Amino acid sequence: MLPQIVLKKFITGQQQLQIYVPAVAANTLSIHSPYWAKVWPAALGLCQFLQTNLHYIQRKTVTELAAGLGLPTIFAAKYAAKVYCSDVEPAAVELIEQSVQYHRLNNVSCQVKNWAAVYGGIIPHTLLLSDVNYEPEQFEKLQELVHYFLEHKCTVIISTPQRLMAKNFIEKLLPFCVQQDEVVVHEEGKETAVSIFVLQYKMQP
Repeated sequence: MLPQIVLKKFITGQQQLQIYVPAVAANTLSIHSPYWAKVWPAALGLCQFLQTNLHYIQRKTVTELAAGLGLPTIFAAKYAAKVYCSDVEPAAVELIEQSVQYHRLNNVSCQVKNWAAVYGGIIPHTLLLSDVNYEPEQFEKLQELVHYFLEHKCTVIISTPQRLMAKNFIEKLLPFCVQQDEVVVHEEGKETAVSIFVLQYKMQP
């Protein structure tokens, strides 16, 4: 059952964007709250990066996997030709659909799907991954997924907080990095440094 929801305003660089969030997330999450119920700094950082690098999404086909509440999806939809959005949690996808309807977006397709189940599907111009590298036991499978999209000539943009445990994960992808940036996200009186990595396929020597 969909939880009580509210519209919440987020500052994404120089823009303001409203999306639906669980009512509890508008205040304080507890340790029992699901991971998807909050817009994390990496999602805000990704939107800030895209705002100054619109060429990655403008008039492009874009996919966001493990989207959570889908803030980057809603942001990208204002510029992209088509956005495909998915998350494994049905309640999260329902909320994204509510936000899509609120903004009257007709170029967004939402689906309940595990990020590991996308092989053989649509290959977009750009793949967005926000704060997905937080479970070390999933790093190898996630790297395989990234390589799959890169090999199909898709640009992959990863937004991540600077976690020490994820250092090895990122280092293995650096040979494909064509642009790296850092944005500082200001939220609820806190500052969080978020790293952005733009990956593209490169022929290995």
